[in-house]
Amino acid sequence: MGYLLKHAQLLFLQLTSAELEPTGISPQQWAALNCMDEQYGCSQREVAELLGVDRTTMVALVDQLQTKGWVTRHPQPGDRRKNAVSLTDEGRDILRGGARLIDDCERRFLAPLSELDARQLKNALRTLIAASR
Repeated sequence: MGYLLKHAQLLFLQLTSAELEPTGISPQQWAALNCMDEQYGCSQREVAELLGVDRTTMVALVDQLQTKGWVTRHPQPGDRRKNAVSLTDEGRDILRGGARLIDDCERRFLAPLSELDARQLKNALRTLIAASR
């Protein structure tokens, strides 16, 4: 099963990387923007936990996004040691454009499955992830 999950993830990553490349964003950067948008006001550490990346990787990722003008860092109220990260207007535009591409990739990736099978696969994966938390 590990082999199947790993290779399915690699195929999906290749598809999304190729589609996102012309926009100048990587799948990892898009995922980070998506987390920051859905979890408004989260600290870098909280976003790192959601993405499953270590602190050093997250700092570099936020540095990239900030350099591109897609996010801002600001001290979190009550704890100046923590940085909250939030999307800029340009970051939101990139996120919206990327979402359309990611949705199209998902449809293409799942196309060999029936609509019911695709929905069941996604539900089964959500159940496994939720059970592990």
